Amino acid sequence: MATLVPPIPTIEDQKKVDEKVDYFNLPCPIPFEELHREAMMSLKPDLFEGMRFDFTKMLNQNFSLNHSVSMGPTEVPSQSAETIKIPTANYEFGATFIDHPRLLLWGRVMTDGRLNARVKCDVSENLAFKANAQLTNEPHMSHGMANFDYKGKDYRTQFQLGNGALLGASYIQSVTRHLSLGGEVFWAGQHRKSGVGYAARYNTDKWVATGQVASTGMILVSYVQKVSEKVSLASDVMCNYLSRDVTASFGYDYILRQCRLRGKIDSNGCVAAFLEERLNMGLNFILSAELDHRKKDYKFGFGLTVGE
Repeated sequence: MATLVPPIPTIEDQKKVDEKVDYFNLPCPIPFEELHREAMMSLKPDLFEGMRFDFTKMLNQNFSLNHSVSMGPTEVPSQSAETIKIPTANYEFGATFIDHPRLLLWGRVMTDGRLNARVKCDVSENLAFKANAQLTNEPHMSHGMANFDYKGKDYRTQFQLGNGALLGASYIQSVTRHLSLGGEVFWAGQHRKSGVGYAARYNTDKWVATGQVASTGMILVSYVQKVSEKVSLASDVMCNYLSRDVTASFGYDYILRQCRLRGKIDSNGCVAAFLEERLNMGLNFILSAELDHRKKDYKFGFGLTVGE
């Protein structure tokens, strides 16, 4: 009698076994406020106009001082369609204290009277407290915000409290190993406005897709494709179904051996590029460009960053 030989499992059978979801061992999702972080890296680089010089001095492994000088035009409000700019120059002094990974203290003060401060403290392994504030000489322009972020095994929840009677809460839950769903609510007591939002995020090793909708009329969809270890492409579509405004953007992020190049183009005719090149250990050269063909507004900037 012939012996029965069990069939050899195929690659498709192995994939089905791997795709089985263990609902008791799901990964913890990213914070609700960072749902589009991969797309924002390409589509929202730190663009600037004029000249910028940053110097960071490490006093020890926890404490560092920062000096920043910037010179360039600043846009001022105007009733005409043309953009009006005036030349400005600012000096910024800052200090940073990091007790990794539990505590972060960050502060910056500028010659125009603005003061920015941030605090991040891990109260426990699961609970984190974050706060940021900005104080200015201009009336009604100072603001502050405090966040309590709780990280569960497969979920995150956050509570926000800000000036102007601003209250907010968000929750995001991993449904599978790749899919997470969440929602948020907020109440702005000063303006008597409230809103509810929902979001979904699906991520793999090669791509990330995110969708978000809110009762305020905002709909945001983003997609990031990782072409290789050094190249990724991103796109997003933002629309407001109340005002019928729609904006689509496409961007890229290219990491070379000594530099990083990011850029985007959107449906409003705006093209931007941001280059960071490492000249030497602790010395980086920065180029920034933004061309708004519709408004005929062109911005160019260059800078140096010294220190790590």
